[in-house]
Amino acid sequence: MEFKTGQLTTSWGAPVGDNQHSMTAGSRGPTLIQDVHLLEKLAHFNRERVPERVVHAKGAGAHGYFEVTQDVSSYTKADFLSEVGKRTPVFVRFSTVAGELGSADTVRDPRGFAVKFYTEEGNYDLVGNNTPVFFIRDAIKFPDFIHTQKRHPQTHLKNPNAVWDFWSLSPESLHQVSILMSDRGIPATLRHMHGYGSHTFKWVNADGQAVWVKYHFKTEQGVKNLDVELAAKLAGDNPDYHIEDLYNAIDQANFPSWKLYVQIMPIEDANTYRFDPFDVTKVWSQKDYPLIEVGRMVLDRNPENYFAEVEQATFSPGAFVPGIEASPDKMLQGRLFAYADAHRYRVGTNHNTLPINKPVAQVNNNQRDGQMRYDRNGGNSVYYEPNSYGGATESAASRTSSFEVSGSAGSAPYDNNDHYTQPGNLYRLLSAEERGRLIKNIVNAMIPVEKDEIKQRQIAHFYKADPEWGNAVAEGLGLRVTELA
Repeated sequence: MEFKTGQLTTSWGAPVGDNQHSMTAGSRGPTLIQDVHLLEKLAHFNRERVPERVVHAKGAGAHGYFEVTQDVSSYTKADFLSEVGKRTPVFVRFSTVAGELGSADTVRDPRGFAVKFYTEEGNYDLVGNNTPVFFIRDAIKFPDFIHTQKRHPQTHLKNPNAVWDFWSLSPESLHQVSILMSDRGIPATLRHMHGYGSHTFKWVNADGQAVWVKYHFKTEQGVKNLDVELAAKLAGDNPDYHIEDLYNAIDQANFPSWKLYVQIMPIEDANTYRFDPFDVTKVWSQKDYPLIEVGRMVLDRNPENYFAEVEQATFSPGAFVPGIEASPDKMLQGRLFAYADAHRYRVGTNHNTLPINKPVAQVNNNQRDGQMRYDRNGGNSVYYEPNSYGGATESAASRTSSFEVSGSAGSAPYDNNDHYTQPGNLYRLLSAEERGRLIKNIVNAMIPVEKDEIKQRQIAHFYKADPEWGNAVAEGLGLRVTELA
């Protein structure tokens, strides 16, 4: 909608007679409390910043569309994937993870890759990263992990001791650490990186048959990364480099695009695959489960207002539509609660009624009231269910499909603790030059760590993944290999 300028008004629509001078008792004052326009301006100004996201605070966003290019209806009954050529509007938010709202874009960090599909059956949010794995695999460790990425409570400085202490005591992090410290740790632009759902999800077709699925968005611009020195220079010269690049590309009609592929695993394979398919620190071999093309995503429209669209955009991996469901991935299970709860705190309990988050599908629920409820608040419709007055009712066809669970209730770890095979394979896939840069990045990041005990513990993980890797890091840190035993 085009915004037209006109007479200045208060927030309640009354015209403003003087926006240059406060109402005072005489020319010297003091200021009168009856100047409600002044009070409103100051009070609103104090509240113009909603609390920033605990993680993924700084980001860029854009509108676009997703178009189905291959028939996947045999795998899922999701309507927006139901036929070739079907287009669904999307909003995508890219972000760094650990930094604050004013941090630099070109730091070494994973990038958030969140897609909101405005489908005719409700919004579907796919909230992932630019990496196929994550640092931890159980949500109970997430607050502790993020604390290590934030600032020391006394010095208010980033703390490499905490970072490497946690990683060295959490060997499941090695796969993601390997990617983070590689060339892929600093993407050249947001357009030149892949995106992943990371977790395993479940697809269910119209006949009730289910499969496990992983999402891969492959950039059509090609993968490009930044040299470490150039990234550091840009962090000082233009800390908003990635935001600017995305905006300018779309503004110049150089629309970025990604092809969406999925890996499909039969339900029964989950019990026999050599890695736990619900462990988000692991990938599925594409030799075992090849990529299947689904569609193409294009971003072709910049936001009109950053705060209204990018900052107030809320994504939750629990925003599903019929045909797409959760898996028992422990990290995903925790995120199903944590993300929506963060939005209720940060933006408000009615965050899904904001224009950027509002579904194109009709919403019929019994949620009422709460702060910032600006719509009809359900009007005079029935506000409970079940009811005898023609109110909204449940739909048996939309029930979540079942899957078998077993075991005793308790705090249980994953069964498979092989944290070294996949990182080792990744290391050996790199060229000699890429391995050299990986080792240099790791050594430079670990030099500030005060305790050799932490360094040695982390080096042991690299060594177990590949002896050459561990030896090279140890040498770079001036440690003796014999100390690794």
